[in-house]
Amino acid sequence: MDKETLPRWGWLLLGLFAMAIVANTFNLFVLGPAGVAERYHVVTVITSMAPVLIYVGVWYDDDRQQYWDHSQEHIVGDLVFVITGAAIGAGMGVVATEGIGLPPFVKDVIAMGIGFMLSWGLFWWRNTELYRDLDSR
Repeated sequence: MDKETLPRWGWLLLGLFAMAIVANTFNLFVLGPAGVAERYHVVTVITSMAPVLIYVGVWYDDDRQQYWDHSQEHIVGDLVFVITGAAIGAGMGVVATEGIGLPPFVKDVIAMGIGFMLSWGLFWWRNTELYRDLDSR
């Protein structure tokens, strides 16, 4: 894939849209029939979008290309950390906001914030060398 085909935000939008479709299809055909409450379907959407938010930036930024020099096992481990962190964080956000009278949209945004921050935090924790030069920018 050629990075120059779309700007960074275009790749991000395309990836997020694709993962939203995948997650909602999973919700429709797997979680719905399994009896999982619809309130918790947002966790799969957040979990599927978290890797896109992190990895589009790593892939697109020229100064982060050294990440791809890691072993395949390291990259897969990072992906597991990102997905697990997003699922745990989003789940915590959903549970923490249950029953406090907020509109569903606000609850979803809170769950997204917690899920994305926990997943990015775990990614950063495993790859601090990618972000060491932020002060010099």
